[in-house]
Amino acid sequence: MLIALFADIHANREALTACLDDAAKEDAESYVFLGDLVGYGPDPVWVVETVAGMVDKGALAVMGNHDEAIFRDDVSLNPIARAAIAWTRLQLKDEHRTFLKDLPLDLHQDDRLYVHASACSPQDWIYTLGPREAFQGFRATAQRVTFCGHTHMPALFNENASQLPQAHRPISGQPMPLLMQRRWIAVLGAVGQPRDRNPAACYGLFDTATSRLTYVRVPYDADLTARKITAQKLPHALAVRLTTGS
Repeated sequence: MLIALFADIHANREALTACLDDAAKEDAESYVFLGDLVGYGPDPVWVVETVAGMVDKGALAVMGNHDEAIFRDDVSLNPIARAAIAWTRLQLKDEHRTFLKDLPLDLHQDDRLYVHASACSPQDWIYTLGPREAFQGFRATAQRVTFCGHTHMPALFNENASQLPQAHRPISGQPMPLLMQRRWIAVLGAVGQPRDRNPAACYGLFDTATSRLTYVRVPYDADLTARKITAQKLPHALAVRLTTGS
């Protein structure tokens, strides 16, 4: 089975559309959304309705911290993110808020764990930025592969019995074997707001038959999304970072 994995869409319609189209061309059979459907971007209603429609047809989705911030005031966010959430709340209807509130913090499927941030206290939104955070994640789950997002930067770690987990640098478009005798944490990067200095949308394709993971970069019309952010009077920095990937 070929699974398409999407993290940190952040209300970016153009980026999600490009990634879904690419996944369809690759004949993806299953879809997983790793949280942060909303926040930052100009199209929260379209994104929530699109993902909700796919969940109705069997896709999986978990909650991200920006999703939680829609219905909780005590989520820790910087001022720019908080301004975007305040605007987003005004756009969403009750059914959109209910969908986000009902999302689980994590999901297990066979030997895989899906979570927005970390298997270690998913509700605390821990960033898996390096081997130390990956070590905590491995200790918190028995699953062979953990798929997550939250950092907006692609990363890959494998468990090491004698030292901290080993970090690997994903190469876009190159299938990487996740060896069966090891455990892995794959941070998928961001569909809607990459921060690794590559503005192209990022998503993942995981082949369960071969245990190979591919990080896919998809160019999209980031300038259009940036103009929509500006038109909605969202913070200007959110428009700028889309075109720079920073």
